[in-house]
Amino acid sequence: MNTESTQTNQAAPLAPVRHTVTVDAPVERAFEVFTAGFDRWWPRSHHTGKAEPAEFLIEGKVGGRCYERGVDGVECDWGRVRAWEPPARLVIAWHLGTTWQFDPDPSRASEVEVRFVREGDKRTRVELEHRHIERHGPGAEAIAKSVGGAEGWPGIVAQFARVVATPS
Repeated sequence: MNTESTQTNQAAPLAPVRHTVTVDAPVERAFEVFTAGFDRWWPRSHHTGKAEPAEFLIEGKVGGRCYERGVDGVECDWGRVRAWEPPARLVIAWHLGTTWQFDPDPSRASEVEVRFVREGDKRTRVELEHRHIERHGPGAEAIAKSVGGAEGWPGIVAQFARVVATPS
């Protein structure tokens, strides 16, 4: 009788990182600034390329790339759009591994879901959830700590809120 136990490659689930902000903008504008206006609010310090970033982009379609383009013209991917439901919802596969470099394997990507909830005609609640972080493997706890820290999603979403509230 074989009594060997089988091991799985699945890490224990980590708690999702969640952050919510309410902005003084209609839901359509909030979605537009978050996606098409991504370059206007994403922190310049948060880039993966070797050169300084020239722009940050999200392609508005399922399967679309999430990437940055450096001042040297080099493009660095960091994600893929999994769900595109304007103006209510966006899901991105986060392909940055524990070294903050692109890992193309979808089984090792976490997910960032952003929901845009209408609160009257001129306000929107933006609910962000970064989940399945354990898929990044050893070191995933450090990613969770980083994206949940002040310079992670809380600070990034606060910057988004400032930009979306500014008339274009």
